[in-house]
Amino acid sequence: MHAASPHNEVFIFEKTPKLLSKVKISGGGRCNVTHRPMEIAKLVKNYPRGEKFLKKVFRHFKQEDTFQWFESRGVQLKIESDGRVFPVSDQSSSIIEALLKEAKAKNIRIETGMNLKRMEANGNTWTLHFDSGSRQFDKVVICSGGHPKTEGYQFLKGLKHTIASPIPSLFTFNTPQESIRELMGLSLPNAYVRLEGTKLSYQGPVLITHWGVSGPAVLKLSAFGAAWLHEKEYQAKAIINWNQDFGEEDYQNQIRNYIQAHSSRKVKNYPLFDIPGRLWEHILEKSLIEEEQIYGNLGKKQINKLVQHLFCYILSVKGKTTFKEEFVTAGGVQLNEVDPETMASKFHPNLYFAGEVLNVDGITGGFNFQAAWSTGFLAGKTIINSAI
Repeated sequence: MHAASPHNEVFIFEKTPKLLSKVKISGGGRCNVTHRPMEIAKLVKNYPRGEKFLKKVFRHFKQEDTFQWFESRGVQLKIESDGRVFPVSDQSSSIIEALLKEAKAKNIRIETGMNLKRMEANGNTWTLHFDSGSRQFDKVVICSGGHPKTEGYQFLKGLKHTIASPIPSLFTFNTPQESIRELMGLSLPNAYVRLEGTKLSYQGPVLITHWGVSGPAVLKLSAFGAAWLHEKEYQAKAIINWNQDFGEEDYQNQIRNYIQAHSSRKVKNYPLFDIPGRLWEHILEKSLIEEEQIYGNLGKKQINKLVQHLFCYILSVKGKTTFKEEFVTAGGVQLNEVDPETMASKFHPNLYFAGEVLNVDGITGGFNFQAAWSTGFLAGKTIINSAI
C-alpha cells in the first residue's frame, strides 16, 4: 500500500471472494503480526529459505517499522513471552480493519473474484488477462502468496522467471505405528528434536497428538527440513530428548542419586525430570520397568534403557499433517531473479514481487508476516520513488 499516492491510481485484485483470509486465521484468530524486534543478523536465521535475500530487505523495513506502522494507525501491539507479537485486542479483525481503513484512506480500489490467467509485457507497461477481461497498468506487484502446486504459478508462464517447485513447510510428524499417540494432549515445554541422518534439529515445546507429534519444535524442524523430508517422502526417524536441560550423563547421574536417596519409592509414582506422569509410565513400560518396581531394585540394563528413552526416544515418522489452516509453502519465484533492494524483477521493467510468491518462508512466530510486510513495503517504496 506504500505505492498509493496522489500521483498513483492503485488497484488490488484478489482471486477469492474474501480479503485477508490468512490474516484472519493467523495465530488462532489473534493474528501473529510479527516477532519481537531483534538484530537483522538474528532475525534472518528464522528463515529456512531466503536468509541472505531478506538481510538486504530488512534494512528497509523491519519489526520496529511494523510496530510503528500499526500503532500509528491505532492498533496497539503486545509482545508475548515467546516473542510473538499480537494486537492487544487479541483479534485479527483489528489488523484487518487497519489495513482496509488505510486502503480506503488512500483511495485504493479493491476488486475480488479476479482470477489472473496470464500477464503480457508491452514495452514498459503490462496487460493483465483476467477471466472477466483484460486491464492495462504501468506497474505490477505480484503478491499472490504461496501455492501448494506448480500450476498455481501458471499466470507467470512466459515471463522468464524460474519457479522453485513448491513443497510443504510447517507440518506435524505423523507416527501411525507408534503407541505414543495414545498420550495425545500431553505437552513438553523444553524438548529437543532431531532428524536421524541429518544435522537438522530444534528445541522447544513438543505436543503429542492423536496423529503423532507437533508443537513449535516439530513445526520449526519441519520448515528447516522441508526439502530433505520431501525427498524422503516423509519417511524418517525423529529422535527426541524430552527435557533439553538434561544430557545423557545428567539423566544417568540424577537417577542414581535418586536411587541412593529414595530407594524404597515406586518408580511409577515418582516421575523425574519434569516428565508428565502418563509419559513417564509410557517410558517405563518401554524400558521394561514393572508397575510395582521400586527405585532400589532397578538393574543396570533398566537404568540404561530408561535413560535411552528419556534422552534418545526414537519415533518412526510416516507422513505429515498440515498445521491447521496456516499452511506455508516453500518454493516460488527464485530469489536470484529479484533485486532485494527494490523487489523488482531482473527480467522485466515495472514488475515487482512481494510475500510468499517468492521462494522465502519463515518458521512459526510471525516471521512469514514480517517478510510479507517488508517486501510489500519495499516494492511500494520503489514504485513511489520511481514516480517522483
